[in-house]
Amino acid sequence: MKNFRHQHSRPKKNTLVVGRAAIIQALKEGKQLERIYMQTTVHGEVIDEIKKLAAINLVPINKVPVEKLNNLNVSNHEGVVAQISKIQYQDLQSVISFVVENGEIPLFIILDGITDIRNIGAIARSAYAMGVQAIIIPDKGVGALNEDAILTSAGALEQIAVCRVQSLMKAVDDLHLNGVKVFASEMTAKAKSYDCNFADPCAIVMGGEEHGIYPTLLKICDESFQIPMPGNFESLNVSVATGIILYEAVRQRQAIK
Repeated sequence: MKNFRHQHSRPKKNTLVVGRAAIIQALKEGKQLERIYMQTTVHGEVIDEIKKLAAINLVPINKVPVEKLNNLNVSNHEGVVAQISKIQYQDLQSVISFVVENGEIPLFIILDGITDIRNIGAIARSAYAMGVQAIIIPDKGVGALNEDAILTSAGALEQIAVCRVQSLMKAVDDLHLNGVKVFASEMTAKAKSYDCNFADPCAIVMGGEEHGIYPTLLKICDESFQIPMPGNFESLNVSVATGIILYEAVRQRQAIK
């Protein structure tokens, strides 16, 4: 088995958009960008325009020291370098409509604050295997879905729909409007995973291991649950926990067929 722990490859030059004018053009043309690396000290009208267009296109901006940009082995970067997305992000409402019109029962995963790309890749791998139709991520505060993430997912990230949204709160509202119930995996919850009805249209929120699910997001979820664990241990790795929960969802759905 390959070890991904220390594998952080430098992006290939053909996956980068270099310089201010090139990035503005890419954003105006609607090119899907994973994120923009922006030198911490740059400013001015052009930089402001990049920030505005990035916000419209839901492209995260990472403020970085110039050494980070120089390490990308590109010249004349003018303080900004963008990475072209390996993932073709989908509109959430379009995905919901497609799933329903295709006669399927929605089963989605929402990732809140998960920054480790190995965990994201592993979650995508389990999600695709278990029939999840979409993974919903915020445009900020999530690990980059780069080549390393895709490699860890065994290619699943290129097969499953990924919806990048400006607000997870708004995404939950949209799911509710479409009759999709939203569950939250929370280790202090009283209900157990097997108490929840995952057979109906639903989305499951998984939080980062350090801070869990953002409190205001947790409040608007329909139900919270925990994975029952007889062992005296604080918590599971988030990708392992996701796999366990999705297996329970599949078990319930197959039981009613």
